[in-house]
Amino acid sequence: MTQMVTAPPRDMAVREGEVAAVRAGGAVEALVGSALAAGELGLTRGELARAVQLGIVRAGPPTAGGAARFARAELARVRDAASGPPDALRRQVETVAGAQAAAEVLGVGPSRFTRLARCGHLIPVGYRINRYRAVVWLYLAAELREFADRQARMLRGTAPAEDRELLAAKGDLRPRTWRGRHVGLLLRRTADPWARAAVLAGVLPEDELRAAVPDPAERIVLAALAPPPPYGHPQVPAAAAVAEGLLRAGPPDEVHWYRTSLEFALTGARAQPKSTGERGPT
Repeated sequence: MTQMVTAPPRDMAVREGEVAAVRAGGAVEALVGSALAAGELGLTRGELARAVQLGIVRAGPPTAGGAARFARAELARVRDAASGPPDALRRQVETVAGAQAAAEVLGVGPSRFTRLARCGHLIPVGYRINRYRAVVWLYLAAELREFADRQARMLRGTAPAEDRELLAAKGDLRPRTWRGRHVGLLLRRTADPWARAAVLAGVLPEDELRAAVPDPAERIVLAALAPPPPYGHPQVPAAAAVAEGLLRAGPPDEVHWYRTSLEFALTGARAQPKSTGERGPT
């Protein structure tokens, strides 16, 4: 059933932290902004954004300006689902930045950690661009601890032959593995066929997208439904230019995989109305 959102007039948009309401099946459900939602869950706003990214917390209909809102019922569900110590939810979304901090969680040296990450054994959950325009990868601390328990043998001894070959070729799988994770998380957050196609379209370089979607009208729809950049994407132009490179597939086989996936998604999407009234994943 289509949800009807009760929106304030354009000149009286809901400000961050105010309570709004959404009507669903005749019922009124309270919605709150990110600041209030984070406080009620005992998280910072950054931690809340990570929880949304990971699918732990489901965001409700956004404001007209695109700001996230959350249903009170959803916040109650998340609180009820959290088990263990009071900081259990925070531990789920805790991240560490860079090789030094991540290596300390694993109990290894930074060089070994970097090798494990570059060879695809550890997958980043996000990134930052530092003042030197270098990529600083973020990792979930919980995943690092789990890896240390599950793959203790990889924390010592010599690297496997395939890892040595990749490093000798100066390979680095971190951008690719991060893109795969990012796309997968976005696809999990929507069932709309055009929004799903937009997620896949956003990973392709422009020339590949034009070849895969020659119809300009369809490209307009995909652009309108494109998800926003991930949390932590820089606003400074020089840093944003570096980060933009992380959002696009690079190796030919990766580009081929996303293009094939997009073409398959469009086969189903074309049977649906090309409406942008309902935005894609946020």
